[in-house]
Amino acid sequence: MPVVSRRITEAEAGRTVKSIALKEMRLSRGRFSSLKFSGGILLDGEPVHADRRVRAGQTLSAQWEDEASSGLTPCEAPLSVPWQDEHYYVIDKPAPLPTLGSAHQEGATLENALFAYLGCPEHYMFRPVNRLDKGTSGLLAIARDAHSQQLLQRQLHTDAFIREYLAVCEGHLPRSEGVIDLPIGMAGEGVKRAVRPDGKPAVTHYRVERETESRSLVRLRLETGRTHQIRVHLAALNCPIVGDYLYGTPHPVLPGRFALHACFLQFTHPYTGETVSVQSPLPDALGLLLES
Repeated sequence: MPVVSRRITEAEAGRTVKSIALKEMRLSRGRFSSLKFSGGILLDGEPVHADRRVRAGQTLSAQWEDEASSGLTPCEAPLSVPWQDEHYYVIDKPAPLPTLGSAHQEGATLENALFAYLGCPEHYMFRPVNRLDKGTSGLLAIARDAHSQQLLQRQLHTDAFIREYLAVCEGHLPRSEGVIDLPIGMAGEGVKRAVRPDGKPAVTHYRVERETESRSLVRLRLETGRTHQIRVHLAALNCPIVGDYLYGTPHPVLPGRFALHACFLQFTHPYTGETVSVQSPLPDALGLLLES
């Protein structure tokens, strides 16, 4: 049962329960409203009205039953968890492994793999903060409960939530570093995207780390988070990611995946205010592409 608590300070004394819950505990208005009617808002352990004035030293808590995924089948997939605490996991996802299942995607997923990794808990619910394509490996954050997920998702597409990637590309970029600022929209039906003038703003920062005769290792940082953004942007500059079966050409040594790896993830912990930074090295199979 997720619980969020706060001990009332002298400066907060005299404010209402609702004010503390929304502003200091950062509950959403929807969750506060539902908990208010179900008795999940407690002051010193007792249900309390939203307009109650609080005193210094009291403890205000919000608690609720988290919903559970039904019918999940655990799958034994190799899973690395380089960082975790009581609120979040940072997972190093292998590829090709989908983050979530769908009507078009059966079999192993990160959702089922984490379910197995945790020992198939009764109230398991998969709550990704960010996501990665099936063919992309690397770091993503997962929350342990809905409130923690909501708090961290507020940082997405801000300077507090940083995602960096390493890509092995065909060819060479026009400069050693720069910014790709090209709008992205749908490319007809299906999942494919394209650069188009009526698309949504999309900005990717890049820096070339290494070049060979025919390929480049590029480090990229997302400023926006459009679907397939890095893949579309690099292909638009005639430097598609090696093995990208949608925007380039499949590669025989990368079945089901392509040479894109989420190597760095940084965020401000919503509960502690600390900076969490996690790194993941380029997988060996992708590094070898620079030797061929």
